[in-house]
Amino acid sequence: MLRFSANISLLFAEFPLIERFQLARQYGFSAVEIQFPYSLTPQQIKQQLETHQLQLALFNIDADDLLEGGEGLAAVPEKTEQFDAALQQAAQYARILKPHAINVLPGRCFNSDLLPKYQETLLNNLVKAAQTFAQLDILTTFEAINTLDMPDFIIHNGAQMLKVLEALKQPNLFIQYDIYHMRRMQENYQQFLTEHIDKIAHIQFADCPGRGFPGSGEIDFKALFKLIDESAYQGWLGAEYNSPSQAESFQWLVQQSFP
Repeated sequence: MLRFSANISLLFAEFPLIERFQLARQYGFSAVEIQFPYSLTPQQIKQQLETHQLQLALFNIDADDLLEGGEGLAAVPEKTEQFDAALQQAAQYARILKPHAINVLPGRCFNSDLLPKYQETLLNNLVKAAQTFAQLDILTTFEAINTLDMPDFIIHNGAQMLKVLEALKQPNLFIQYDIYHMRRMQENYQQFLTEHIDKIAHIQFADCPGRGFPGSGEIDFKALFKLIDESAYQGWLGAEYNSPSQAESFQWLVQQSFP
């Protein structure tokens, strides 16, 4: 059975973050995920999860300036100490909150001459993250992001993610697969899911184009959800989209009777 989590960093954006847990439960979700939870204490988050009977599917390690247009954190050679500190911060939250997975955003490289060094740094940091969270019995993921929305992103397709997994061979390292981003890159996400679902620990989705709710764009979500439901996938599906109208943007959840 499909399990859906509400990405409360994007959903319910007109409300303070701490109020979005209640809204996720109200609209029918049994789990939440947070891009960056660090504006709240882990104790505050735990209280919200317990009060509203929600599980925590996933959150990200801090990515420094990535969302403000910078290169981010995980691949920048000069930021390895900062990444180590962010990793320890995420581990502190993880010990209290016990998420299903923690995600590493690879980030950008603005100077193509430096790309090999950035790739090496990313691989080293992914190993550190995977080994750290393995000790907590928490999965580690990393993701590809499309280069139209985020130019110069180091990992931007499924083939690159598979190459990273093959290079590192970390049993606790998996793919976070984002349907919206891969559709933007013109990737055949149906084929990738069919062939590599065992390598995926978390799936996120939004319609495309526009990154809106299911039904606002061109993706056939009925077929997509059917494909995933009939696969061996056991993880969460994160609703990570921009929602201008709450009632309208959750009709897909209500109509399909998904939990």
